[in-house]
Amino acid sequence: MDKCIACGLCSQKCPRKTADEYNLGVGKRKAIYIQYSQTVPLKYVIDDSSCLYFSKGKCKACEKFCPTGAINFDDRAEIVQVNVGSVIMAPGYKPFDPSKLDIYGYGQIADVVTGLEYERMLSASGPYQGHLVKPSNNKAPKKIAWLQCVGSRNRNCGNAYCSTVCCMYAVKQSLVSAEHLSGDDLNQTIFYMDLRSHNKEFEKYYQDAKGKGVRFVRCRPHSITPGPNNIGVKIEYVSEDGRAIQEDFDLAVLSVGLEAPEDALALAEKFGIELNQYKFAQTTSFNPVASSKDGIYVCGAFQGPKAIPRSVTEASAAATEAAKALVEVRGTLTQEKTYPPERDVAGEETRIGVFVCSCGINIANVVNVQEVVEYAQTLPQVVFVENNLFSCSTDAQELIAQKIKEHHLNRIVIAACTPRTHEPIFQDTLREAGLNAYLIEMANIRNQNAWVHQKDPVAATAKAKDQVRMAVAKVARNFSLTRLSVRVEQKALVIGGGVAGMTAALELADRGYETVLVEKSTRLGGNAWSLNKTWKGEEIRPLLQTLIPQVENHPKISVLKNATVKNCNGSVGNFASDIEAEGRVIPVQYGIAVVATGGKEYQPTEYLYGQDDRIMTHLEFDAQLRERSAEVKKAESAVFIQCVGSREGERLYCSRVCCTHSVHNAIKLKELNPEMDVFILYRDLRTYGEREELYWKARDLGVIFVKFYPESKPKVFKEGDDLYVEVVDLVLQRPLRLQTDYLVLASAIIPNENHDLVDIYKCGINQEGFFNEAHPKLRPVDMTVDGLFVAGICHHPKPLEESISQAQAAVSRAGVILAKEFMQLDAIKSYPTEKCDGCALCLDVCPYMAIKLEEYKDNGHAHRRITTDKALCKGCGLCAATCPKEGVQIQGFTMGQLQAQLDAVLEAVESGK
Repeated sequence: MDKCIACGLCSQKCPRKTADEYNLGVGKRKAIYIQYSQTVPLKYVIDDSSCLYFSKGKCKACEKFCPTGAINFDDRAEIVQVNVGSVIMAPGYKPFDPSKLDIYGYGQIADVVTGLEYERMLSASGPYQGHLVKPSNNKAPKKIAWLQCVGSRNRNCGNAYCSTVCCMYAVKQSLVSAEHLSGDDLNQTIFYMDLRSHNKEFEKYYQDAKGKGVRFVRCRPHSITPGPNNIGVKIEYVSEDGRAIQEDFDLAVLSVGLEAPEDALALAEKFGIELNQYKFAQTTSFNPVASSKDGIYVCGAFQGPKAIPRSVTEASAAATEAAKALVEVRGTLTQEKTYPPERDVAGEETRIGVFVCSCGINIANVVNVQEVVEYAQTLPQVVFVENNLFSCSTDAQELIAQKIKEHHLNRIVIAACTPRTHEPIFQDTLREAGLNAYLIEMANIRNQNAWVHQKDPVAATAKAKDQVRMAVAKVARNFSLTRLSVRVEQKALVIGGGVAGMTAALELADRGYETVLVEKSTRLGGNAWSLNKTWKGEEIRPLLQTLIPQVENHPKISVLKNATVKNCNGSVGNFASDIEAEGRVIPVQYGIAVVATGGKEYQPTEYLYGQDDRIMTHLEFDAQLRERSAEVKKAESAVFIQCVGSREGERLYCSRVCCTHSVHNAIKLKELNPEMDVFILYRDLRTYGEREELYWKARDLGVIFVKFYPESKPKVFKEGDDLYVEVVDLVLQRPLRLQTDYLVLASAIIPNENHDLVDIYKCGINQEGFFNEAHPKLRPVDMTVDGLFVAGICHHPKPLEESISQAQAAVSRAGVILAKEFMQLDAIKSYPTEKCDGCALCLDVCPYMAIKLEEYKDNGHAHRRITTDKALCKGCGLCAATCPKEGVQIQGFTMGQLQAQLDAVLEAVESGK
């Protein structure tokens, strides 16, 4: 391993090819290979099941041509014993194998592929290098069909559950396909039963796809047969109005579901944990990442199918639970990373190195990377230029550090992707090479160029040259910056006393951190008091009766009721706020805050709500079932209407829990009175994951489901004392008139009023008022302000177990800060210059109150000028943009640096290039 330099000669000379499992068998790889371009560590490995030497005792071509002598045929597997305090199991999933279902022709028809195979076909690092072609003839498809629920929601194949992710990956693939395939004749169809876009912002994505011409057909196609000469496919299906249709497509994509990993049973037996009937790890709603055995935690798809944001959230939740038993030894085995002494470059001649990234073919497929490399070599003060396949890979980082030392570089330009996610990686590389982290500039030639100019590679290459020239001009004027070190106040503030807030407070306190819990009402518990059971049937009130005393009696938790946060000063690691509680103002200092302000039920304005006591919302009907079940039992009929106030107008999102809640209550009604007629009127039934079992049960009990479209919503009216609901049945193609004793409206979940907190913390909310996360996949519980974390339905509607896991995840992320006594802040801060005359315009625009006026005397005359609090300043630049005299500037973005970039642009414009 130490000798391999990943040159690739071994793979080039290897004569043996085998199916490439990374690309799911689409394409071949050699018997000696790296799994994918960004493998860490980037080292070649021998597949002994394919290697000719291991199977026949001959060949050894790789050993012969390896320039470093890295091939070792005598290497053997080792068993390593590790003593640990906790175990986290995240073995992932396996995709369903559709060859079990002969109706789809998978494995027999060339142009039938699975969703994951299609994902690799779209990928720049895939078997076709991002060029989308049909497997049958290598020509671009123009008509593509996606078939949903292949291996999911199907009792016949043993997977009655919903795989949760398939609908949205099909929608995503349709939009990405449109980027790959130009022309107005592209035709894309998604065949579905219920389109399940229930996560945050997913409904908007789905509606955007419809607006861009993706066709959605509600049906489960009967079969797929090959097209003429086995090119393309024919799909047979029945339309909603009952017509049998046969349609030709160039390509059929089977949106296969997720199954438990192949070794699930073996793992469960080794560790002694329980699995459910589908071989997913068994957990409870109240501790969603804890397995059935103490000290063993589970996350990701091993616990059940889920999308990436929830998998990442659960990973953090599992980390915080696993750390609970390790509090006493926390930090005893940690090692702080050390860096070589920083080189003082102030007196050196400027020597710039430019590293241009191909990003596989993400960039290189559009931008002529070699042309950009050659151009960069002509720029002033540039002494070294190199192209990397993936500049962010481990080996490339080591290479960059090596080149800095070898060529005595003191300024670096990385022409690659976004600094938002990757600049810290390259800053760390500079530090490892002995340079200040701020002697770098990134030219975003991927997101801001290759991705948006795919159809114009010539112009994209020209733009990349402009971007590199601008980066070189700026980095030549970059100088070393020093980060501010601040003491961390190892104390937490939790805003909101519902289940999410209480969970966060208790987890923080159990880790030894003093915690202040702020609740605006007179009691803890929030919305959970209005709920009866979880979807798994667990009673919720006993949870509250256990959790609340634990929180209120914990020695490290201070509970403030009737309380609100009035202000905030400071920044991550060192916040200060005044809390007004029952007429008192209490000052609180804290290092982090968890925001868990919850939400509430939308009060409908439609369906005669408020005009008849028999018409009620979900939570109102829950109270009816809880307090008057004998009366409810006498009813002859009940109707549920879904998506009341959701997925339309100003609330274009799915409220996520309503379908499951309605189905759960419908089952309860049937169990109370099997003769009762129960109807659920819905748009898309979204009982995702194993909640699908409830849908099956409801149907088996006789609950009747009637689909409607938003253009023909149900109508509610009264005739005398009788209450009626009328809806058009799409199967019968005729209106149904339903007399009902109860009409239950699945009302939307809306956020509580959060504008005061937004003003106080300057954090972000989306247009519906839910708090935004820093990044939906990379940082799903971090808020847009450092040191703030989000949990529960103030982030987006979600069921109880997801609110709890999100609270646990927030604690895990918060612990990264609270575990430190000191932390370093970013050096990009504002500072006053000698031109400041104290006009105070910058004070008015600073959103963080980081600027103050001070008076001083010069030759006996009083003067004013500003000072900036670097702990509060976020480097946003509003002050510098407002100042008319350059009296305040931003470190790393001075007027001279920005002017250099503009001059570099104008240079090309003036020369006519």
